[in-house]
Amino acid sequence: MKNQPSKITLAWFACLSMLGFLATDMYLPAFATIQEEFGTTQSLIGLSLSIFLLGMALGQLIYGPLSDRIGRIKVLIGGMTLFSVASVLCAFAPNVEMFLVARFAQALGACSATVIWQAVVVDRYEGKVSERVFATIMPLVALSPALAPLAGAMLEGQFGWRSIFVSLVGFGAVLAIMSLKETESAPTAKNHEKVFVQLKKDYKQILSSKKFIGNMLIFAACSAAFFAYLTGSPFIMGAMGYSGADIGLSYAPQTVGFIVGGYGCRTLLAKYESKKILPWLLTLFVTTVVMMFLISLSTSPTSIWPILLPFCFLAVANGAIYPIVVSQALSEFRNCSATAAGLLNFMQTMVCVAASALVSAFTANGLITVTTAMFVTGFVALIGFSLVVQARNEIPQDAQTA
Repeated sequence: MKNQPSKITLAWFACLSMLGFLATDMYLPAFATIQEEFGTTQSLIGLSLSIFLLGMALGQLIYGPLSDRIGRIKVLIGGMTLFSVASVLCAFAPNVEMFLVARFAQALGACSATVIWQAVVVDRYEGKVSERVFATIMPLVALSPALAPLAGAMLEGQFGWRSIFVSLVGFGAVLAIMSLKETESAPTAKNHEKVFVQLKKDYKQILSSKKFIGNMLIFAACSAAFFAYLTGSPFIMGAMGYSGADIGLSYAPQTVGFIVGGYGCRTLLAKYESKKILPWLLTLFVTTVVMMFLISLSTSPTSIWPILLPFCFLAVANGAIYPIVVSQALSEFRNCSATAAGLLNFMQTMVCVAASALVSAFTANGLITVTTAMFVTGFVALIGFSLVVQARNEIPQDAQTA
């Protein structure tokens, strides 16, 4: 185990962690333009986000076990190649059907980065070091919801929406080069057991853990609330009269909130145990989703600010919650860290797909659809926390102290 990552490795982690979010967020301001060029509906353009999330979820079930067996770097290079090729197809798609297929393939490539960087952190670091690495990287991920839509709006304005996907081809190539300079972190011992036999053992070990399931549900609920907003906000703001540039700028305040939460968590972890911090963060998360639901239920905002302000506090909560629950969910599975990370992200992303698809299907109902989906995630987070507490209570006190 290494004590601390180098700055170059931290930059690599950050770029890998941002890839999926960049591919998600850069084209959001261009929704209306893409819809007009393809002559299609809002629901189908919204589906391009949902189908991307589905590809991200399914691919991680493959990349996790595969990288546990043949190594992180080889699998990552393959994923980056697929991502770049699919991004080219997105850029030159002649119709919405081809665009949706290419988005699914793009997600299958991007998700290799998501699962593998988390596995490498678990491979190389442990305990509070692991939590602090996650708390260092995850706030940087928040830059993508702010910078990516702004960059996307700029590229669309200067070169058209297709240039957004051309730029992603270049980012995938850069990541492939960075990955080649990193050392392999997967266990060196060769596993001669048949793939499906080993997978059955690994999944049984992972899914029988209340600690894993509880932290996964919290992670999924917080993420689903975020994606419900991302899916619906371009259409809501468009109906309010905001431009694509305005929509891009609206992601800046929530990004600041996420960064404040993430680095605030990193500071708090130096003084307090994560189990003492998490209940307060969940209280903030649940309070904000309830507040947003009540606002949409009782008023008809003509400005985004009555919703955006509480959402910024939700971003603070998420920025602090993510490092804690991801690190805790994976901490027991060093023997199959990538498989555990893949399963964690698969289950988390499927909940996000459900939330995004729900918002896409009922986008005509506007704000109430978004906030209702977010309201439901509050209950899911509370269920997850109850499982975390149960798992903690089942561990002997001396083991917890150790």
